[in-house]
Amino acid sequence: MDDLRHLDDIRIDIDRVDNELIELLDHRAGLAQEVGRTKGLDGQPFFTPERERAIFNKLEEAQTGSLKSHHLKRIFREIISSARDAEKQLTVSYWGPPGSFSELAVYETFGRSVKPMPAATITECFQNVEHFKANYAVVPIENSFAGVVPETLDMFPQTNVKICAEQFLVIQHHLGSMADDMSQIRRVYAGPQPANQCRRWLQTTLGGAEIVDVVPTSAAAKKALEDPNGAAIANSVCIERLGLNTLATNIEDYSQNRTRFAVLGRNEPKMTGTDKTSVLFSLRNRPGELYEVLGSFLRHEVNLMMIESRPAQRAAFEYIFYVDCAGHISEDNVRAAIEEIRERALETVMLGSYPSTDPNLQTA
Repeated sequence: MDDLRHLDDIRIDIDRVDNELIELLDHRAGLAQEVGRTKGLDGQPFFTPERERAIFNKLEEAQTGSLKSHHLKRIFREIISSARDAEKQLTVSYWGPPGSFSELAVYETFGRSVKPMPAATITECFQNVEHFKANYAVVPIENSFAGVVPETLDMFPQTNVKICAEQFLVIQHHLGSMADDMSQIRRVYAGPQPANQCRRWLQTTLGGAEIVDVVPTSAAAKKALEDPNGAAIANSVCIERLGLNTLATNIEDYSQNRTRFAVLGRNEPKMTGTDKTSVLFSLRNRPGELYEVLGSFLRHEVNLMMIESRPAQRAAFEYIFYVDCAGHISEDNVRAAIEEIRERALETVMLGSYPSTDPNLQTA
């Protein structure tokens, strides 16, 4: 006990460190502005996910006595966000209104120092980037339980924007309502994906309630706000923002429920070593075509992460195939596999090579 310092002395040291931090952060912001001026001259993007990935990789190894890597990453995400804002304020569109999981994915990717732009539809998110109303957009592309988001995949053949980064978000669903008790609930407002992700809980706990399809999550919560016998499946931020009562927490059927979001822009990120490449292609309607194309990945030892078919909008009963694979287009084996596909496919479109945060990524 005799070795304990007086509280005032400790606080004096804290104030001194805070002042040093302010000076260092101001110096870092000045360097960021210098970088911004160089980028402006060279026409380079202000959001460089490959550079941020390198910083976060260093933080993974930087274990301190008190702060763990996840603490450091959270702090540096906002430092980078503020420094980027000192270069140029970025407008990021997302599938809104505010309170949606897409808004949370924006902040997980870009930090809080951005100008968020909610959009009524996923299509509008794409259009906001394509028509230069937003610098970037964040849209859901697949869920670990419910599968792909068709509205997102169907937009890629109609746009020139690329995938320049990805973000995984752990999805935790809660039941919010103006009611005080679960017995009062007659209707549950939810989009197809959240309802599907909570299907077992809904059947077991609220089997007699009507499931009303409303998208996105934040719009469902607003419906519950107006309905004394209604509830909504929503995230904690949305429930708190609207002042709903939380009747149940973590009602998702699987605790490992995650949604992958695609960051849309015009970047062409450089290789980081942990990258993913997305491509879509259409094929002739003849036997063995898909088999031969998929063989290109095997022949060149490229790990195929996902394949999904979607109806081609130009003709009935024709399909476009969307593929994610491990690796970067600058790598010889990835480039060779895609060139081989180009030779066989009717059309092949590169959607982007970008840093991956997928824990299941295996490059070989």
